[in-house]
Amino acid sequence: MKRFFDTLRNIWTIEELRQRILVTLGLILIYRLGSYVVLPGVNVDALAAAGNANQTGGIVGLINMFAGGAFLRASIFGLGIMPYITASIIIQLMGMAVPYFQKMQREGESGRKKINQYTRFLTIAVTAVQAPGYIASIKSSAPNAFPDMTSFWWIQSIFILVTGTMFVMWLGERITDKGLGNGISLIIMIGIISRLPFAFLSEVKSRTAGNGGLIIFLIEIVILLLVIVGSILLVQGTRRIPVQFAKKIVGNKQYGGVRQYIPLKVNAAGVMPIIFAQAIMFIPYAINSAMGNAGGVFQERYGFWYNFIFAVMIILFTYFYTAIMVNPNQLADDMKRNGGFIPGVKPGKKTAEFIDQVMSRITLPGSIFLAAVAVMPAFAQKLGINSAFADFYGGTSLLILVGVVLDTLQQIETYLLNRHYDGLMKSGRIKGRGANAMMVQQG
Repeated sequence: MKRFFDTLRNIWTIEELRQRILVTLGLILIYRLGSYVVLPGVNVDALAAAGNANQTGGIVGLINMFAGGAFLRASIFGLGIMPYITASIIIQLMGMAVPYFQKMQREGESGRKKINQYTRFLTIAVTAVQAPGYIASIKSSAPNAFPDMTSFWWIQSIFILVTGTMFVMWLGERITDKGLGNGISLIIMIGIISRLPFAFLSEVKSRTAGNGGLIIFLIEIVILLLVIVGSILLVQGTRRIPVQFAKKIVGNKQYGGVRQYIPLKVNAAGVMPIIFAQAIMFIPYAINSAMGNAGGVFQERYGFWYNFIFAVMIILFTYFYTAIMVNPNQLADDMKRNGGFIPGVKPGKKTAEFIDQVMSRITLPGSIFLAAVAVMPAFAQKLGINSAFADFYGGTSLLILVGVVLDTLQQIETYLLNRHYDGLMKSGRIKGRGANAMMVQQG
């Protein structure tokens, strides 16, 4: 316990880290307060009376969890950050197929700024398309919540929802620049955490009321802890490829001659494949809602076909995102330029082929395990666990929590170690998804 308080004191001692933490907390507070601001002209009492009980178990319930409850509150932040995620997916797909975007990706910082600008414009368009479907879904569950749906009200509400999404995106970017961790991921994580206490209490009440008793609840907690450990192993797992550097003697000093490692992650894509797949699957639901139709297979979040399609999309997106994140040709060229080579493999093209082969082998089990964790809440719900609490048995929520927490803790630990303080752990180092591309070990 003394070490814990010493670590907190060391964190607070570093001025830059302290400021970043305060900025992050302040921006998150603004986001949470904004999620309770309701759209103009909405009958809050009628909305609360409806209870939305018939939607909490479907995909609307999942989106509502990502938005921290703002979705079913008809908030100005009701659509949250999901339109931005959808726009990012579209831009990345265009980067794979459209030469103009491929050229921008190779332009470095200036190209990245242009791509970010296109993503923002596309976010506005996606939000404008999703907003009518969002309003229609709320109206279907609470018909009396919108007493005066004039044309002006529709235009006003869509404009406010677009502005709210852009403001949330701006908050995320400010957290990334001025705060700690990835702002977009942190906003999603805060929305998920805000639902955890209610889900926990709901499950406790359900079990104590005679639905299995506290013994079953304790077993559920143990299983949840095991799932968390498995998720951490998935995020942290790496396959280290040894790289030998030739010795160089410059003057009286020797350079190189050491063995380093390329840590290829089992899940190099992190949680992004799940977020991408979820955002894509929300589009058919939004279109059906806007047309006044039922969500069909995309509404049954715990159904077989929904989870089957979801798992297949996660596997495909894992390969897609890994191909973007890890470039074997670039790694091979960098090693050759620096006089490095993989023992037993020729430098250049053969090295690139070897890295690509290893990545293909470790990505397959990694993607399957990621998909299995993602659909685990469906199994938990089928076994009688409350749907709100079942969402934390794997799935998007748990993987986002694990990944974002590890990334944020890794950034804090970096500040501590740079100031010659002890890290957050008594032994070892925290390895987030943003680990360096090359881990050095003297040989």
